[in-house]
Amino acid sequence: MQTIIEPFRIKSVEPLEQTTPAERERYLEQAGYNLFRIEAGKILIDLLTDSGTSAMSTEQWAAVMRGDESYAGSNSFFRLKRAVDELTGFRHMVPTHQGRAAERILFTVTCKPGDLIPSNTHFDTTRANIEFVGARAVDLPLPEAADTQARLDFKGNMDVAALEALVRKEGPQKIPLVMLTVTNNSGGGQPVSLANIEAVRGVCANYGIPLYLDACRFAENAWFIHQRELGYQAWAPKQIAQRMFSLADGCTFSAKKDAFANIGGFLCTNDDRLAQQETNLLILTEGFPTYGGLAGRDLEAIAVGLEEVLEPDYLQYRITSTGYLGRHIADRGVPIVEPPGGHAIYIDAAKMLPHIPADQFPGQALAVELYRHAGIRSVEIGSVMFGAAARHELLRLAIPRRVYTQSHIDYVVEAILEVNERKRNICGMEIVKEPPFLRHFSARFRPLAC
Repeated sequence: MQTIIEPFRIKSVEPLEQTTPAERERYLEQAGYNLFRIEAGKILIDLLTDSGTSAMSTEQWAAVMRGDESYAGSNSFFRLKRAVDELTGFRHMVPTHQGRAAERILFTVTCKPGDLIPSNTHFDTTRANIEFVGARAVDLPLPEAADTQARLDFKGNMDVAALEALVRKEGPQKIPLVMLTVTNNSGGGQPVSLANIEAVRGVCANYGIPLYLDACRFAENAWFIHQRELGYQAWAPKQIAQRMFSLADGCTFSAKKDAFANIGGFLCTNDDRLAQQETNLLILTEGFPTYGGLAGRDLEAIAVGLEEVLEPDYLQYRITSTGYLGRHIADRGVPIVEPPGGHAIYIDAAKMLPHIPADQFPGQALAVELYRHAGIRSVEIGSVMFGAAARHELLRLAIPRRVYTQSHIDYVVEAILEVNERKRNICGMEIVKEPPFLRHFSARFRPLAC
C-alpha cells in the first residue's frame, strides 16, 4: 500500500481558526510582516518550527502526573538521567530549560574571544551563542551541498578535508570543540552518516579536540542511517543512536524536537572538570542540577519521549510523510532542497523567485505570501536569519510531530502550488527595524514595489 498512515489515534482535538485574506493582510501589517509576531490563534497551519510543538502521547501525559516537584533530588530527574545514560553513555548530564540554554552554558565555559567552532552548519541560536562570547562559528558543509538540487544520501555531512585544513591553519589551541548538527538543520534537514561522524572523530582525536553533537534530531538522523548507509539495515534505530553518541565527547540537546516535549533540554559531557564548571553556571542561571529550570513533570515527559521517538513505526511515518510534502511540490516545479529532509521541507526561494535579489529577502517575501494566501506560517532560513553568513535563501516548512494529518499536508501542497503559479507577482521586502542579535525573531519589514 502507498497511503501514509499515522501510527497513532487522535484522542483530543484543538480547533483551528479560519481567517479571511483581508484579515491576514491586516495581521501582517500589524506584525511588521514578521510571522513570529503574529498571534498563533491567527494561524491556520503552523509550520514555523518543529520545536516544542509536538503532540505528547498518552504515556507522556501519564508520566506528567508522576512528576516529582522536589527542588533537590527529584525522582523525576533520576528517571530522566537513567534514560539519557542508557541512550548516550555520557558520564555527566545536566537538564536545561531548552537547547539554547545548553549551548550558552557550553560555549560560555569552553570559548574565549578569537576561538573558532567548526560545524557542518551552525543553526541560528548556536551561531549567536558562539558569537556572543567573542568566538567565531565556522561552517564546513560538503561542497556538493552548495547545489540545493543535488541528491545525496548524506548531504548534511561535514567536509572532513576542510576541517583538517582549518585545524592545521589555525592550530588546535584555537578550536575548543567541533560540533556536528544531526540532522543538519540549516543545511536543509539533511542527515549525517556514521562514516562521517567517525571521520570527524578521527580528526578531532588526532588533535585532542573534543567532538560534540547538536543532537536535537538524533532519532531522525539514526533512521536515515538505517535506511541509507551500507551495513546498518539490521541495526535498530536505538543501536544506531547509541553508536552516534559513542563517537562524541558530549552533546547539546533540545527535548523540544526528538523527545516530543513542549520544553526542556540537556547538556552532556565526559569531561569531569568541564562538568563541574557547567554545573556551577547552571546553578547560577538555570536552577539546581536536578531540575535545571524545568518542572519535574517536564523531566518525566522527556524521559518517555526519548524512548518513543526511536520506535521504527513512528520514524518510518515521520520521514515518509515529510517526503510526501516535498515530492508533491517538487514534482510540480517548486524547487526544494533535495532530497527531502527529516523534519522539514526547504523551498529554494532564490530559485523560485529569481526576480527578488538576496538583499530584498526572497525567503521572507515567500513566507509572507504563503501566509497571506492560505494562513500557513513558515520561516525564512537565509539572509534575514544569517545575514552575510547565509549560503542559501530558503523557506523552511517545519512539520510538528504527531500534530497534522495527511489532509492538512495536502492543503499545504495545494497552497504552495497556487502561490507558485503567480510567483512573478511576489515583491521583495526591506528591514525597517532590527535588534543586534537573532534579528529574524523580532525585526520589522515593509514590502517593496516590484
